Amino acid sequence: MTLHDDAVLVLKEYGDQDELRQAYLDHLAEHPDGMYKPCGAGHLTSSALVIDPSRGRVLLTLHKKLGMWLQMGGHCEPGDATVEAAALREATEESGITGLTLLPGGPVRLDRHPIPAPCHWHLDVQYAALAPADAVAEISEESLDLRWFAYEEVAGVADTSVVRLLEATLARLR
Repeated sequence: MTLHDDAVLVLKEYGDQDELRQAYLDHLAEHPDGMYKPCGAGHLTSSALVIDPSRGRVLLTLHKKLGMWLQMGGHCEPGDATVEAAALREATEESGITGLTLLPGGPVRLDRHPIPAPCHWHLDVQYAALAPADAVAEISEESLDLRWFAYEEVAGVADTSVVRLLEATLARLR
């Protein structure tokens, strides 16, 4: 199974955000290269919100290029077997935390956002990653900063997409 095939399967099984989910599926049907950065019409990305439920906090990265506090994530790579694996790889690379596990149940949310040319859209498949109790975060070269925020602090530092991802993650944890 290719990464493209896996993405289609994941999206077909995702049970929320019907209109946006269909837009992702339409994009993949129209663009065989729609999983990767060179696709000028847009491409899927995969991300994960790193969460520590025992301490009521999330780890956000201050994105180097965007200057915004975001969840860990980015482009799918040819070596990624699944969209889920891409999210876990990105979360591990950008947080420096080994032993992350994705919250069961597949993606937590989808978020489509415009990006500068030559590409036009990121079609982000968003997961949540649970941090082990002894997690020690380590900043990567892709980030200006890396910081734990209490749940209630996130709305004050991050944009609406991160707030919605946190809300959906907390709802799934209940």
